[in-house]
Order: sequence, then C-alpha cells, then structure tokens
Amino acid sequence: MPTTDFPQDLRDAQLALHQTRAAYERYAADLPWSAEPMPGWEGDKQLHSGYRSSKPDSPGYTDEQREQVAEYRGRLLELSITVTTHPYWQTLGEGQVVAARMALKHVHENADNEAA
Repeated sequence: MPTTDFPQDLRDAQLALHQTRAAYERYAADLPWSAEPMPGWEGDKQLHSGYRSSKPDSPGYTDEQREQVAEYRGRLLELSITVTTHPYWQTLGEGQVVAARMALKHVHENADNEAA
C-alpha cells in the first residue's frame, strides 16, 4: 500500500505513538521492578543449570515516577484511540483494514529509507 494513501494526521498520530512508546520503554527500564515497596526474593536453584533467579529489594516508585508513568500511559491510550478510531479506516473495503494497519505501522520506516 502506498504511503500517500494515509492522511497526514493519521501518519502523525502513528509516529507520535511510536515515539511515545519508545520514550516510555526507555524511562521504564530504569524504574524499580515493583511500583510498591517489596522485599527481594531468591528462587530455588534449578536442577540442571544451577541458575537461581532473584530480585533485590524494591523501594517502589517515587511520587514523581508514578506521575510520569501515568502521563506516559495516558498519552499512549490517547494516541492509540486516535489511530484506531480514525475515520480513514471506514474508507477501506472489507478485508483491507488489517493490511493497511500493518502498513501504517511501518510507513515512517519507508519514508526514512526513501529520503536517504
């Protein structure tokens, strides 16, 4: 499906969704493993590998971290709704929506490659 088939506002919303998800994942990577304070644990030693899973104590999220996570999640929900309920999808014939949706997810990759 040609990239020009998508309205610019839909393309922009999809790009914002990708960028927001990436920013959230980068932010979440440095958060404690539990949002609430939790004691660490150590699992049983695995029979054949000797591997022992464990987690350190988690201090839980700070108020600032909770607010930032809520902000990211709210923005991701808003953008997801914008993309999935866009009027463009109603213009497609039966059986075309899934292929078009998959193409939209990669439209910015294609545009970057064409610009290079």
